[in-house]
Amino acid sequence: MYTGFLHRCLLVVCLACLWWVSWSGNRAQAEDIDPYIRRYLQVTEPVALTVDEQGNSGLFSPNQFLEGKQLFQQHCLNCHVGGATLPAPQVSLSLSALKGAMPPRDNINALVAYMRQPMSYDGSELNFWCREVPETWLPDEQVNSIAAFILRAAQKAPGWGSKTFEKG
Repeated sequence: MYTGFLHRCLLVVCLACLWWVSWSGNRAQAEDIDPYIRRYLQVTEPVALTVDEQGNSGLFSPNQFLEGKQLFQQHCLNCHVGGATLPAPQVSLSLSALKGAMPPRDNINALVAYMRQPMSYDGSELNFWCREVPETWLPDEQVNSIAAFILRAAQKAPGWGSKTFEKG
């Protein structure tokens, strides 16, 4: 009789310990996420983003968004402060502008294609204002991270790609 009771108590204690360990581990991971990624992009766990024009999606982790943010800061920030486009202010990185481009640039593959061969907003000619990003410079994995950062910022970050800058 005591043996059965002790086994149940031990099982309850083990389950409580497992729950506590998993809960505290998730909390520590969320606290380790970059503050901008967590607050403005609202990313604390993998997020599904549209990958292609057929609507297929892929999951992007907080670390991929962080890598995208860092690469964006290193290579794109001179012209794209806050999602604006300084050389062509009428064409920002807002979600509506990305959707309105020809072809639309509102998914990961389309943004990657644009970075690999930048075209004008109407798609009629090469865009010489934006640097071409060959695979020899940045591999697909890194360019996908930049695209994920841009797309998520366009979806969630307050003021991203707006023509006026506001406090957020």
